[in-house]
Amino acid sequence: MITAKGTFEVQLQPPARGEGAGRLSVGRMLIDKQFSGDFLGVGQGEMLSAGNPKSGSAAYVAIDHITGTHGALQGSFALQHVGVLRNGDSELAITIVPGSGTDDFTGISGELKLDIVGGVHHYTLEYSLPSED
Repeated sequence: MITAKGTFEVQLQPPARGEGAGRLSVGRMLIDKQFSGDFLGVGQGEMLSAGNPKSGSAAYVAIDHITGTHGALQGSFALQHVGVLRNGDSELAITIVPGSGTDDFTGISGELKLDIVGGVHHYTLEYSLPSED
């Protein structure tokens, strides 16, 4: 596995809303990220959420398109997020979307682990690439 570590900054902004009457309120946010550390790049995505985070229970899903460099490698790939908060206990899985890699990241697989410390998002990106024959 190849590993890259660092931090990223997140900007969330709500898009225009158009929910129908009688539907569960689903939050929707656009995501912009700036990665620093071993992986340098940007991310853009969209997040959907539901529940009541103030009560300690909610869930979200998101897809990010990440473009950047890790050492001599450059290209892009997508990340799928699935997060659940149950009575204050959280579970989060962020997986590289199969088939989403481009350029030097073609065939990439792996995951991104997230640790938020003092409001700073720290990442560990662990991935593998197909070996060249």
